[in-house]
Amino acid sequence: MKNIRFYLEKAQKEKFAIGQFNFSDFTQVKAIVASAQNLKSPVILGTSEGESKFFGLEEAVAIRNVLRKKTGLPIFLNLDHGKSFEYVKQAIDAGYDMVHFDGSKLPLEENIKITKEVVKYAKWRGVTVEGEVGRIGTDSSKLYSDKFEIKEEDLTKPEEALRFLNETKANLLAVSIGNFHGIEISGVDPNLRLDVLKAIKDKIGNAFLVLHGGSGTPEDDMKEAIKMGIVKININTELRLAFSGNLRRFLDSNPQEIAPYNFLADAERVVEKVVGLKIKMFGSENKA
Repeated sequence: MKNIRFYLEKAQKEKFAIGQFNFSDFTQVKAIVASAQNLKSPVILGTSEGESKFFGLEEAVAIRNVLRKKTGLPIFLNLDHGKSFEYVKQAIDAGYDMVHFDGSKLPLEENIKITKEVVKYAKWRGVTVEGEVGRIGTDSSKLYSDKFEIKEEDLTKPEEALRFLNETKANLLAVSIGNFHGIEISGVDPNLRLDVLKAIKDKIGNAFLVLHGGSGTPEDDMKEAIKMGIVKININTELRLAFSGNLRRFLDSNPQEIAPYNFLADAERVVEKVVGLKIKMFGSENKA
């Protein structure tokens, strides 16, 4: 199987994005992979620190291995928003394909310093590294009841992005261009700052760029961002909403049901549908 860099380069050349879909239980993983298999799409399975601590780092790697062998799909596993070198190292040692060190809330110099350590450790183990510059706000475990304001100072500055990539040699860069984790209560987030994305891309050239907080982002903005150079888009909140919402409705309507394989199977189908819509939107169908 070709490595993740092959597919990132393919995405950049052919103007599509690979979806990263986060999970915290096996039902969600099955749904994500089933959708990718049906649509013949490469896919990245993501676990945040919280998700990976709940599911287990080694367990996530084992599941990836089983499903990769069973389907023949290019399935990759990424640690999402690792907050320390120590935890990122654990994910690398466990066998993750990719790791994301999120030092965006640190001073730039400290962010660069730790990311360099991650890159050095990952390089000789063949692991891809994603860094982050600019602050992508909010907490993905919640929705927001009022309008979320994007702060200008939190947006990625093109010159800082260039310096970060030059000094760290990170393989991918997550940027802040008006995106945020979670979804506004209206269900539609504010428009992306495509002007900021263009300025970043003009400064850094062909570096791989990542969009976090893809849930709720207007479809036209997402497609334009892909045309402009985004090669990876992370989706989590929409999957959580589909999964938890379906479980609530099913159990409310079937109060006597106690067999998990009945109510989880229904939630799995809903998640699979959401993933399929995103894969088609990102243009990665038939790219495996």
